[in-house]
Order: sequence, then C-alpha cells, then structure tokens
Amino acid sequence: MKPRNLAILLTSGLVLTATACSSDSSDSGEKGDVTITVACQPAKTAAKQRKAWDDDVAAFEKAHPGVNVKSTDQQPCFDPKTFAAKLAGGQMETVFMVPVTNYAEVIAKKQAKDITGVTNSVKNFEDIKPDVREMVTKDGKVYGIPNVSYSVGLVYNRTLFEEAGLNPDQPPKTWAEVRAAAKKIAGLGDGYVGFGEYGGGNTGGWHFAQAIFSRGGEMVVDGKAAFNSPEGKAVLQTLHDMRWKDNATGSKLNIGWESLMQQMAAGKTGMMLGAPDVVTDVVQKFQGAKDNYGITAIPEGKASLSGGEAYMINPKANAAETKAAMQWIDFQFNTPGKGRHDYARGKANGEAVGVPNNDYMGDSPSGTKIAELRKGNAVLPVEYYQPYVEGSKGVELKLEPPKAQELYAVLDVAMSAVLTRENADIDKLLADAETKANRILARG
Repeated sequence: MKPRNLAILLTSGLVLTATACSSDSSDSGEKGDVTITVACQPAKTAAKQRKAWDDDVAAFEKAHPGVNVKSTDQQPCFDPKTFAAKLAGGQMETVFMVPVTNYAEVIAKKQAKDITGVTNSVKNFEDIKPDVREMVTKDGKVYGIPNVSYSVGLVYNRTLFEEAGLNPDQPPKTWAEVRAAAKKIAGLGDGYVGFGEYGGGNTGGWHFAQAIFSRGGEMVVDGKAAFNSPEGKAVLQTLHDMRWKDNATGSKLNIGWESLMQQMAAGKTGMMLGAPDVVTDVVQKFQGAKDNYGITAIPEGKASLSGGEAYMINPKANAAETKAAMQWIDFQFNTPGKGRHDYARGKANGEAVGVPNNDYMGDSPSGTKIAELRKGNAVLPVEYYQPYVEGSKGVELKLEPPKAQELYAVLDVAMSAVLTRENADIDKLLADAETKANRILARG
C-alpha cells in the first residue's frame, strides 16, 4: 500500500451519473453522445497539474468525437475508509483507480467489469509485464489495466551518510548494515534519527510485511498467519534493538503515512523503507532538498512487497461507455510521451521527474521508451537511484496478503510495542497477533 505514490495512490468517488451507472441505458450525454466519468483529476490546489489534466481531456475529446469526459477530483483519490462503501453502493466512476492491495477483493466481488474482449483498445497492453497483468487476471479473464508497478526499497539521505562517515554510493545491503548505519547517523547529535519506522495507522503492519518479505518470511500461508516465525521475530527484534540499544529510531511514534516522509524531508532522518515515489513526495510535496536522497534495493532482497495500481471499469457501463473508457485509459495512462508519461510537460510544470517509480512495462518497447523519456527530462539526480535499479532486478515481488489492512492493524500493536516499551515481549506480541490474524482470516 502506499497509501504511498504512490508514489503514490489516488481515486475519488463522486456519484455516477445515470448514464455511467446504467448497463441498459442508451448512449447519452450532450447531443446523444456517450458520457463517461473518470477518477483522479488533480485538485484545484495543484493548478498546473490540473490544467494539464484538463488539456488532456480536451485533446481526448477532440480525438474521439462524440465522447464526453467528466472528471472527479476528490482527494485523496483513493481513500480506504470510503472505497469499499462506494463500490458496494455503485457510486464509482465509469473509470476508477484500484491499488494493488484491493485487486483481488474488487474482482472477487464482481465490482469491476470483465474487459477481456476489449484489451486491444489499449494499444500496448501486451507490453505490460506478464506478472503485472496476471495480478488483474482471474480464471483467464482480465479486469483491469495496470499502469503502475514498483517494489519497495530503502530510501536514504546521502548527505547524512557523508556526515556520518558512510559512503552514499555503497548503501546498506543487509539489515545488519542498516542497523550499523542507523547508529552512526543517530550519533550525529540530538534530533538525528538513523532509521525511521511506523507504529500505527496500519502503516506499522504494512512496513512489517515489507521487512518480513525481505528476510524470506511470509505473512499468510494456506489461509493461516505465518508471520510468527524466525523472520517475523527478527523484524521486531532488530527494530527493538535499534530503538533501545542504539537509540537510532528516535522517540516519536510515527502513525500517519505522510509523517515519516515529512520527517525525511526535514533532513535529520537517515533511512526508511519506501518505494521510489517516496523520493518524489519528499522532494516535491514536502520540499526536501533534491540532492539529499537516494534509494537502494530492499535489505537482504529475498523478496519485496509489490505496489501499484490499475484502472478498472464500472461493471454497469454499457458497451459504448466501456469502449470510451478503454480509449481514455489508453490515452491518459499507457502512451509514452502522453498523459501520465508526458515527462517534458511534467518538467516544465516543476514536477520532480527522474525517479524510477514505475516499471510496469519492463524492457518492452513501450517500457524502454518510457524510461528514456523520464531520464531525458529528469530534474532529479538519476544516478542516485541506480543502486535501486540494479539491486531490485530479480527480487521476487510479493502481493499483499489477504485481509491486508486488517492484518496490518493487528501488527501495528507489535510494531508500536517494540518502539515504545523497552521490555516488550516479542514472542507474546507475535503469538497474540497470530491468534487475532487467524480469526480474521477464518472469516473468509
């Protein structure tokens, strides 16, 4: 979940028009044209990005006579507190964004349309990596068009590395190295944090999953909790020791998703787990110095939590609406040099272009073109991200576990405990979490 890139993950949920919601309605709209509603228009406060979106809508409508596009701009675009209710109530747009955390549930509940027969409307659909396409496929049927895919790595402050006598071009590759580096950075003085971590808001449990995967552990196996394991214990023990033996995590308990990125942007936190889009947010949203940050592959690298998003279509959309929706997805999200991938425009608009935050098309012709355009218009130091690009190759991608958010909430308790109580009983914390998780999983 990023809750990040997200980096980020945005979707909105204004009530659909009758046209967009009805599967048996005739094509309608102005002068009998088909009308679709689309999610994720940038907020009014992001004036340049909103204008770019609106320009794209105008260009799309010109290229597709008879199609009217109505945008919704609720922010954040994806809100886990309201997402399920909007889906169940049939209030989603014709085209809506779904984070990878919710693919399986949305598909299982038949809340996204089967688009198997019209995937060729996205001209480079076959360029999307097979393993990424597989995530939106069930029983041979396709239910979405992925347009973001990434793995988690280790974001770090290169300036603090240098100040602490560490080589920023040789970032940590193991958790032991992370701990040693964190201790040195914390030793720079009061207020310095070597390694930042979450302890609540479901973000603590989310980062627990990232860390256990990196060590080769599992969250759920055969429908039962599997995190009460040597790998799970190592996650909590390492964090406990960094907090209480090394004084390297700081005393503040980070809860909200943005809190740790704000802490990174302030310039006194050395490392955190995160996807590449964390760098984008730290620099662009929270005004961190762009030359400060690098990213490398996740420590140990046995596996990494996969993040991403796909656009899906409301199952009530009729044939004409579905065709227009697929054309919009192709135009806005999957064409090199256009829409989301118009990096020249992004650069002109002051966006932090250059982070390798999306590898959903891999080394395919489209993927190669996207990477070239991003690098050619970069305003960030792309060489600082090469440890991630090289180190993440071959790292197994893991989907989030079933009932992910509920399991993360359970594991928040353990993460919070080791960060706030020196005498925390790790074995008991994991056993209690296992019992609660199995109750959740048993509900199906």
